[in-house]
Amino acid sequence: MDIEQKARQTPHIWIKDIQETVRVEGDYLVTSKTVSQTRQGNTFLTLTLADRTGAVEARVWDRAEEISTQFKEGDIVTITGQASTYRNQIQIQIHELVQNKSPVDPAIFQESTPKDVPEMFSELKDLTYRIENRHLRTLIESFMADHEFILQFKKAPAAKTFHHSYRGGLLEHTLSVSQMAVLVTEHYPDLDGDLLLSGAILHDIGKIDELNFKVNIDYSDKGRLLGHIVLGVLMVEEKLRTLKDFPSELALRLKHLILSHHGEFDLGSPKRPKFLEAFALHLIDDMDAKINGLSRFLKDDRQEGLWTVFNTLFQRYLFKGDSSVKAGNKGKDIDDRQQGQRHLFPVHDR
Repeated sequence: MDIEQKARQTPHIWIKDIQETVRVEGDYLVTSKTVSQTRQGNTFLTLTLADRTGAVEARVWDRAEEISTQFKEGDIVTITGQASTYRNQIQIQIHELVQNKSPVDPAIFQESTPKDVPEMFSELKDLTYRIENRHLRTLIESFMADHEFILQFKKAPAAKTFHHSYRGGLLEHTLSVSQMAVLVTEHYPDLDGDLLLSGAILHDIGKIDELNFKVNIDYSDKGRLLGHIVLGVLMVEEKLRTLKDFPSELALRLKHLILSHHGEFDLGSPKRPKFLEAFALHLIDDMDAKINGLSRFLKDDRQEGLWTVFNTLFQRYLFKGDSSVKAGNKGKDIDDRQQGQRHLFPVHDR
């Protein structure tokens, strides 16, 4: 029996369940691949293997050059190996590896939003009814009525890595940013709520073309050459051409919201925010991305103790805290929040 037949007959071992000394057999997605050499000049492979529950580092020491030619990043590979611990992290020592060319279930390899997609989309559509400016509302409704756009929008991730990087992540992120835009407008009445909410709904629409996400999340050619910010503006301009009386000044402001929502040039923003709503959108978008990404990093961390492994993106260790303290206060915290919510939101608004 060859390695692929054996893997098909073995229940999939989810990456989150792999422990030290476990024998690992099965199909995994290769999200990164690096060929290196030891100090003695021997070639070895370092891989990142993934399924929908997480990712793990793996090494190939024997026949590394030969095996390296058989697959590339984004392929599904069938492996047998042994899990061990290296620098307090699980690592798989691979003994056998072949590219899997058989049909696979994408649901095994790609994480999905934990939230209900139809419900989220319904909530986003409900928010559009808050837009009183007829021009902006007509523009948003033209996207909502675009069947092909909505089909991709519901499935797309919001990023390749870090935040909302899973199927349905773009919708989840867009809804969250839009909901916060409404709250921020209520707190700061100087903001143009219609403009900010419209920008929140449209700010990341270019990601449906920036990313490929059938099995592995990666950048498309459009994504690498133009990026989601430019792609989003082009999509808005295409819709605007069908709306003959759309005010040019309003179109200019809306496009600036999209172009400036990353905030700074070194964060990939073609323009920096230059009016209140643009600053607000950037700050809301940045917060939602960071809270989601850091929450997942803390949740997935396997390091023992109160601190995570070193986070290379933020160049720091993160404090996980004492779980017993959190658990001890959980009931009281919930009661306190519920009491506060009764004052903030009337029952009929919840």
